[in-house]
Amino acid sequence: MKAIHSLSLQQARNLHLAAQGLLRRPTRAAQYQDVVDCVSRMSLLQIDTIHVVARSPYLVLHSRLGHYSPAWLDQALAQGALFEYWAHEACFVPRQDYKLLRHRMLSPQRLGWKYNAQWVSDHQQEIADLLEQIKVTGPVRAADFGRGADHKPGWWAWKPHKRHLENLFSAGELMVAERRNFQRVYDLRSRVMPEWQDALHSISDAEAVRLMLLNSARSLGIFRAAWLPDYYRLKRVALQPFTDQAQEVGDIVAVEVEALGKMWLHRDYLPLLNTPLNATHSALLSPFDPVVWDRKRARELFNFDYRIECYTPEAKRQYGYFVLPILHRGEIKGRLDARMLRPARQLIVKNIWLEEEVRVTRTFIQDLQRTLSDFAGWQNADQVVIQHAPEALQAAWGSSWRTQA
Repeated sequence: MKAIHSLSLQQARNLHLAAQGLLRRPTRAAQYQDVVDCVSRMSLLQIDTIHVVARSPYLVLHSRLGHYSPAWLDQALAQGALFEYWAHEACFVPRQDYKLLRHRMLSPQRLGWKYNAQWVSDHQQEIADLLEQIKVTGPVRAADFGRGADHKPGWWAWKPHKRHLENLFSAGELMVAERRNFQRVYDLRSRVMPEWQDALHSISDAEAVRLMLLNSARSLGIFRAAWLPDYYRLKRVALQPFTDQAQEVGDIVAVEVEALGKMWLHRDYLPLLNTPLNATHSALLSPFDPVVWDRKRARELFNFDYRIECYTPEAKRQYGYFVLPILHRGEIKGRLDARMLRPARQLIVKNIWLEEEVRVTRTFIQDLQRTLSDFAGWQNADQVVIQHAPEALQAAWGSSWRTQA
């Protein structure tokens, strides 16, 4: 691996943000196709249901597109531009990448907790009856079925039909045809993906892994080889043969990065080395944003030590339930704990923490205020309320301000 370019750490960060669509503010109003293109750029859009501020996939898109209609994501799924499956975790995936994940569906027992072979074996007739019902009467939601007499409360004790549906989904026999109020609507694969035929369209496991690694390289832009497998949650991957072959055909080139050493750059971003690469964008990032979902990578590239604490008992949290990293002009400069009061049309900022050595400049104050106003307005909130923040921010903003929803 002989590096042919030497880059500063900030250049490396900016190349990654360019690959993720987070380097510069959008220059025009978002359109429907931008949602599909944005997911394609990232390769994957992770799904999470927590909506204390905004559900993660919608927030990830807003970080990149600014004001857009969340209905466009629902539309992209319903119209088949995207599909859902297990990738990094549960994700929206571009339709053209179905072939990359089909082998997981055909061997679902390798998915761990996401597929219960014993449950499927013990309930064969019920599952067959459910498939026949969907075939005859159409798509279903888990909410369409009642709970069994012995059902126990809690997310860990799904009702039987929910388990049937999730196992059939993991095995690729059912797909998510759409979402209603963010609930999955399941239909037969043959109706959601009618053109697919395993005998004609399947690729080998090895080729699928190669293409997933290549997608990961493109979506990261600049990377250490060790960062690649986490993107699709790949295990036991032979990285050296991949990087050797990808370098040989020109898909990636070696670079030397200040403080990080030898890295790889995807060929799509080589032209950016010859242009000024200034970061001008500010955004709130979802905890499940690709930029921060690999906590080790976020530490190495951005010197940002981060973990999501919504699954941590409240008494043990360092920051808060759903804390959003603050991206500002090429750096992650802090984190923010917030919640939306939708009936009151308020964005409540419970607290803001800045990283050490962050300079609270006039530009930073203005950019962050605009970012909060945009985020609130996108969700039809007309007021931002600041409960706790660093003194310089509190002095500049006061305790609240009105915004244009």
